Amino acid sequence: MRLWSSCGGNFPLNVGTRGRTAVLKSNLHFSSAFLNKALYLEQAGSELEKIVAQSLRQAPPAQAPLMAWPVVCGSAVAERTQALSFDKGVLRVAVPDAGWKLELQMLAPRYVAVINRYTVETVCRIEFVVLRPETPVKNSR
Repeated sequence: MRLWSSCGGNFPLNVGTRGRTAVLKSNLHFSSAFLNKALYLEQAGSELEKIVAQSLRQAPPAQAPLMAWPVVCGSAVAERTQALSFDKGVLRVAVPDAGWKLELQMLAPRYVAVINRYTVETVCRIEFVVLRPETPVKNSR
């Protein structure tokens, strides 16, 4: 019987039906464990989202969209942008340059939809503002 190695385990190559069944059972066990872990992570993510949403709904309505921005846009975008203000349904966000502005304008409808899931006061649109190079985008921590 010839063997081949995959993921640290040896599996038979040319064996009868019984050997194939053993390989299938092994793969099914792996798939089941993977799916259980994925389900657990999905449930944890769902619970975390509920906690974030509850916290943002308890924030002052005018501040909630500003606080939601880094959560909604993700860490890579949040590092290069800053929510500046929220007034009359418009969230103003500082971006480093025109390229960022163009890219984020295309994603704005998605951001608006997600922000509105978390906040009490509705965000109608996001206005991206290019700051001058000497103007810092992020406050120092």
